[in-house]
Amino acid sequence: MSWLARVDRASWPATAEAAMAMQDDLRPLVDPVTPPGTRFRTVAGLDSAYHDTGAVAAAVVVLDAATLRPVSSAVAHGVAAFSYVPGLLAFREIPTTLAALEKLDAAPDLLICDGQGLAHPRRFGLACHLGLLTGIPTIGVAKTVWGDYAEPGPQRGAATDITIDREVVGRALRTRTGVKPVFVSVGHRIDLDTACAQVLASTPRYRLPETTRHADQLCRTALREAAGTYSGSTP
Repeated sequence: MSWLARVDRASWPATAEAAMAMQDDLRPLVDPVTPPGTRFRTVAGLDSAYHDTGAVAAAVVVLDAATLRPVSSAVAHGVAAFSYVPGLLAFREIPTTLAALEKLDAAPDLLICDGQGLAHPRRFGLACHLGLLTGIPTIGVAKTVWGDYAEPGPQRGAATDITIDREVVGRALRTRTGVKPVFVSVGHRIDLDTACAQVLASTPRYRLPETTRHADQLCRTALREAAGTYSGSTP
């Protein structure tokens, strides 16, 4: 699809050192500003599930932003060629995630990643990388935090800044009263206030955004359905 960049497999990092160098090179390209006139009519969730063999299923689920009802989805299967390294999740997930995005008929208006954006040790998490590759406004919504923060108030909508080396990189956002917050950070082409507003809009009932919940269910189902194939191919 014309809006979607492809990963150059030949130059895709194979080592942690090369991956960190790529993050450092790309970090200055992140734009933490929402383009004027931006409207989010559709919002997509992205998630991946892994099998013991290294097989991966990536899912993207697009929701109507007003109703939060799914309007389209896609799944892609692959093999995780990059080992899990803290801070380098993008290099494990992006190839299959882009393959799933490529199957969509149209680009969503907003991507919500189950991972970090700027709230990352090198200020360039999964959401930043995907945002740059797709050109779509992208948010990172993580279940755990990189950085320091004070506990926000107990009410839904309460938020406090996340800082790394005294720099604000995201917010701890309470999406349900009395429930542990999520950790929101800018990925690309969106500001932090707008990102938090969109996360609250996508969490009417549960702690995690509906986008994440739908994508998580779909990728896990896809992996379970293919598990027999993976098992059968293992000696």
